[in-house]
Amino acid sequence: MVAVPLSKYAHFNKRICRPVGLSAEKCKKVIDYAVARIGMKYDSKRIVDLARYLLPYPPVPVAMRRRMLAIGSGDPTKAICSRLIAEAFASVHYPILPEGVEIGGKAYGVAPYVQNEIEHIRKHGIYTPRDFDVSPYFAVVKPTIEYGFDHHTLKWEPGISV
Repeated sequence: MVAVPLSKYAHFNKRICRPVGLSAEKCKKVIDYAVARIGMKYDSKRIVDLARYLLPYPPVPVAMRRRMLAIGSGDPTKAICSRLIAEAFASVHYPILPEGVEIGGKAYGVAPYVQNEIEHIRKHGIYTPRDFDVSPYFAVVKPTIEYGFDHHTLKWEPGISV
């Protein structure tokens, strides 16, 4: 793992996923966890698995794609970014994927198939960036919108219709 300035991603489409309700102290612990792992080897075998999941060719049934991710090296001294981030949050007991919850005295669970997939993801550390994006525990900030997006100012290339 390496540290790079955020400016490296200035021209990319990006979203920031902020943990909701995490104290400043726990945020620091999450950051310290990640920083302490700078220099770790990247799990290149897991990257191939992730590519197979995200680019479904040859065709693999949707229900089996995530399971294929567990084929990677599994070496604890190697990681992929999403896994490292998930481990950092787990170190302060902050969830990524949905949990069964109780709201107003009523229990809300997760469908059994979904719960099995969530347990598989946690067990094998096969998180993807999308897991943070769709997590009910992170607020999604879109910098383009936050800084005053105005669709009237877009310059369309000739020949592109909306």
